[in-house]
Amino acid sequence: MSKLITLKADIRDIVGKKVAKFRKENKVPAVIYGNKIAAQNLWINDLEFSRVHSKAGESALIELEVGGKKLSVLIHELQHDHRSGKVSHIDFFQVNMKEEVETEIPLEFIGESEAVKAHGGVLIKNMDAVSVKCLPANLPEKFVIDLSKLTTFEDHITIADLKTSELVEILLEDDAVIALVAAPRTEAEMDGLNNKVEEDVTKVAGVVKEVAPAVEEKKK
Repeated sequence: MSKLITLKADIRDIVGKKVAKFRKENKVPAVIYGNKIAAQNLWINDLEFSRVHSKAGESALIELEVGGKKLSVLIHELQHDHRSGKVSHIDFFQVNMKEEVETEIPLEFIGESEAVKAHGGVLIKNMDAVSVKCLPANLPEKFVIDLSKLTTFEDHITIADLKTSELVEILLEDDAVIALVAAPRTEAEMDGLNNKVEEDVTKVAGVVKEVAPAVEEKKK
């Protein structure tokens, strides 16, 4: 289950382009909304938010302190500055602790596959998060995937292998594959692939495959 993380916020009465100058003061504009509540504009300290986001991600519950009240929220959406990459706006969603929510829980991959290390296979990860449904208090912080279980090319890690509380419903089929190791291509397969690419290139309009000119036999 997720650990409750606290973050302070101040009420914001400035909107539009005027918020730009406040970003230089380490303030990030934010908004909080939810079911049956009016949206409220907020200021968040960007350094404090970076600390919280590194722990909570976008799946763990956050206790947001606003005007003397403590609200249980999830990070719903982040916007980033296209130049600096820093967070430029935050959407918080206030949850009802008695109502189930649907969200994605991140996957953390650990360990090393023997099929990769010893047999030269290629690790394939089909997903980096899993959708779940449960009460907010039961949200897992993350799912840990141990890649050392992939010892052969026939091994797969599926949704059925995830360990979680019976209070958490995973919204994917049990046989959905999370990770596997593909066997390396043989030399014959690589040669065939190269030939196929060369053939396909010659079929492109305007591309002519060059043929080496015949050597003219010298007259005696």
